[in-house]
Amino acid sequence: MTNSCCSTEETSCDASQKHLVIIGGGSAAFAAAIKASSLGAKVTLINEGLPIGGTCVNVGCIPSKAMIRAAEAHYHASHPRFDGITSTGQVTDFGAVTAQTRHLVEELRQKKYLDVVADLPDFRMVQGRARLVNERTVAVNGEQISADRILLATGVSTQLPSVEGLADSGYLTNETLFELNELPESVIVLGGRYIALELGQMLQRLGSKVTILQRSKRIIPDEAQELTDTLTEFLRDEGIKIETGVHIDHVRRDKGRVAIEAQVDGEARLFTASHLLVATGRRANTQDMGLEALGVALDANGHVIVSDALETNAPTIYAAGDVVGEPLYVYTAAYEGALAAENALTDASRKRDYTALPWVMFTDPQVAGVGLDEKQAEQLGIQAEATTLPLDQVPRCVAARDTRGFVTLIREVPTDKIIGARILAPEGSELTMEISLAIKYGVTATELASSFHPYLTLSEAIKLAAITFRKDVGKLSCCAV
Repeated sequence: MTNSCCSTEETSCDASQKHLVIIGGGSAAFAAAIKASSLGAKVTLINEGLPIGGTCVNVGCIPSKAMIRAAEAHYHASHPRFDGITSTGQVTDFGAVTAQTRHLVEELRQKKYLDVVADLPDFRMVQGRARLVNERTVAVNGEQISADRILLATGVSTQLPSVEGLADSGYLTNETLFELNELPESVIVLGGRYIALELGQMLQRLGSKVTILQRSKRIIPDEAQELTDTLTEFLRDEGIKIETGVHIDHVRRDKGRVAIEAQVDGEARLFTASHLLVATGRRANTQDMGLEALGVALDANGHVIVSDALETNAPTIYAAGDVVGEPLYVYTAAYEGALAAENALTDASRKRDYTALPWVMFTDPQVAGVGLDEKQAEQLGIQAEATTLPLDQVPRCVAARDTRGFVTLIREVPTDKIIGARILAPEGSELTMEISLAIKYGVTATELASSFHPYLTLSEAIKLAAITFRKDVGKLSCCAV
């Protein structure tokens, strides 16, 4: 193992020295560089745009989760759930919060990226715009670099919707929000998925007045309505305004404020705020790289089309990470980067496997999942059954005076094997790995229900949810099975 945050387990392979050119500087690129080096290859990494580390460390996972934790600390200090306790929190210096976050970003960029590759043999890093000359040659800064294989790992960036006036509105994105030194008085957030909801709740908790405008009829519309409706209620209880079914007609600046003219379910509405945050999706960074001239296949959103072995339709060119599309997670990008490097340098064809992939949205309560939900199972022709355990049946949550949410387990009926889960719970992300391993190793609901789970832990929710396939846990005593 390496000490990189995006490290993956190494495999020993005999390979004569080959040259891998990697275009990109994020987790997929670094995992690929580390893997290629372990296979004895010469590596040239070319990066432009975001600093080394890419989205996650610079403008994504690290700064957002640090700021979300700061917002949680402030919010929970001001909202004690226990009788006899009065406390308050105060944001006295928003600039200090963002400055501390930026310091963390700089520290981790150095420690988990630059320091990791500093001593790799036959490794070179180039800062500049890369363009493919042919299937084995990359041009950068007037130099042409030849390679045996080329890996595209250029990631994604904010996708601006086509709205009149938006480009000139002075909007924020996740790439600029964390540079602010003053807390916005009010924020309109365009979007209703991961980034929009995480950052919207963070800003509301720190003291901004937040309005979320979502085009579809529900936030996170790909998930079950029970989950999205419940989360919507929780967010509105905190004062966040959520408007769905929104079609935006025009964006403009009016006396220093942003003004959005929109239709909500066919009714004309005007929304105003001091700031605008755009979180409406991501687009692949594949423009002006020479890919079209080489015939490298792209989809309608610019993502590189690859096989499950991360091969493009050009035999010497591979792609990995966010640039190939869903899933857009730092850990899947790292996994794909290492896999692509191995396949490229050893002529192997190992395939991606996301059967037991866990994912998290860091709202509070968190939304988390792994595997299939009931609708997805039905679409695949799987005879499935779902059971839902409300958190007021989980002793840990009752004792903590926080029973917001539920745990839903999905099993395949003929085999009793767990095939998925959806979770809405404070710190619900911590439950996903048990389910992920259960799916990977074919664990049944009966086996989960009979496994030891320490009393008054959140993980006991998994055991109790498994029990509900055959019993009403409300009629059982504590720890009873």
